[in-house]
Amino acid sequence: MKGSLFLIPVTIGDSEADRVIPPYIKEIINNIRHYIVENERSARRMLIKLGIKTPINDIEFLVFDEHTNKTNLAHFLDNIEASNIGLLSEAGVPCVADPGSEIVALAHVRNIKVVPLVGPSSILMSIMASGLNGQNFAFNGYLPVKSPERIRKLKQLENRSKTEHQSQLFIEAPYRNNPLLKDVITACQENTRLCIASEISTVNEFIETKTIAYWKENVPDLHKKTVIFVLQG
Repeated sequence: MKGSLFLIPVTIGDSEADRVIPPYIKEIINNIRHYIVENERSARRMLIKLGIKTPINDIEFLVFDEHTNKTNLAHFLDNIEASNIGLLSEAGVPCVADPGSEIVALAHVRNIKVVPLVGPSSILMSIMASGLNGQNFAFNGYLPVKSPERIRKLKQLENRSKTEHQSQLFIEAPYRNNPLLKDVITACQENTRLCIASEISTVNEFIETKTIAYWKENVPDLHKKTVIFVLQG
């Protein structure tokens, strides 16, 4: 019998597994011997954190990252003919602002059952907690790095949020959060609302939605923190 591809959620940051991962996932991971992961070392640590009982050296890890030769993609699911395969993210849920969608697309082409499992998603949790429009929103990923281009993009997003009543989500590398926030404050109008959702699901969680006028006078230090920004004009 052909196995299934399980999309396995993991913790965000240093949050405890029992707080954010449903208990039944422990049973699932103990029945999987083949995993597709971004990084083998962190995947091993995460499976131990999730409470896997299978000896970690008995598990096969296939690394799928930006260096993977896409011509070999089909081989990632070869073992599915005999057993289940797990797709493991670095943080949160697979395929949402995260690599792995090509693996899932291939599974559908090969008529392999795809099983998404419940777990934390910083994107969904930030929009849930923002008080901004959760029925019409767009995730824009990373914005341009250079300030002039980024400011132009921010103004476009602000205008789109107003005309379409659509919340605009975006992220940045943790060490570039502060310059990004500075550009948001520079580019956007004072009555535009911005949610800063930092370190979601950890003990240092910080989620606040205020106007740009407020943030101008109360600039938080976001350096080296995991942040989701949600903007709505």
